[in-house]
Amino acid sequence: MKLDRGVLVAMALGGALAVQASPNVSVEAVQAPAWVVRGEQRLPLVPGQELKNHDRLETGGDARVLLRLAEGSAVKLGENATLKVDALGRREGNVFTAAFDVVSGAFRFTTGIFSKAHNKRAVNVRVATITAGIRGTDLWGSSDAERDLICLLEGRITVTHPEAEPVLMDEPLSFYVAPKGLAPKPVSAADPAQVAQWAEETEARTGHGVARRNGAWKVQFATVDDEATALAMYDRVRAAGYPVRIKPVADGAGGYRYDLRVPNLATKADAEALATRLRPDIGVESTRSVRF
Repeated sequence: MKLDRGVLVAMALGGALAVQASPNVSVEAVQAPAWVVRGEQRLPLVPGQELKNHDRLETGGDARVLLRLAEGSAVKLGENATLKVDALGRREGNVFTAAFDVVSGAFRFTTGIFSKAHNKRAVNVRVATITAGIRGTDLWGSSDAERDLICLLEGRITVTHPEAEPVLMDEPLSFYVAPKGLAPKPVSAADPAQVAQWAEETEARTGHGVARRNGAWKVQFATVDDEATALAMYDRVRAAGYPVRIKPVADGAGGYRYDLRVPNLATKADAEALATRLRPDIGVESTRSVRF
């Protein structure tokens, strides 16, 4: 089977072709495995990728995702999480709008990470049964089989729950929890040590395989001689949540070899960590970390 030139270019560039100049939400960093589900497609998440309305993000074990919003805020997602994205856009008065539905896992929303300007926003976050309207806020939340929780780190929010009246939260390090199937409990003070532990659950960690927009390292994990084998491995690695690319290399005898690589790793330590993880995850015996 011969690869069409356009197909080869797309595979070499990965998700880069999908990026526009000023997306409402874009992927700043990924600690794979992570996917975006769009319609019938489930694709590996790629740094620089634009997200669209109705996208669903999914993360695997030990994964992290950092999203950049157009008005300067950041969204962070922890491992084994599912996040739905909707209502992206601008309304009258240049107010940025978005709705994030945390189906499961840990989530953090922080204003002013990428821009210190006082931007207008109307952002709603729903953590399963709890909904919070966001203005200038830093909050952390999670949903699991036992409870839904929102912790206010800074700012003020109003939280709502189907089984209770709306509650204003304006004390830093306070949290609101709703056990599954029950009414929420009163707002309580959170232990700082517990908050620090929660925050770690959504932080991308250098040296754990983090890929960023302009990451200078790549992991080359296979070189094969035929297109069919390259395509089969490409599909398998992408299905596992890693943004692999194929690079055809002339073999000097009129044919090609095919390098398979995961690009954009932030540091050498991240590349080495990803290389170690790829061996059992996708069944390759050797990998190589290379600086671009």
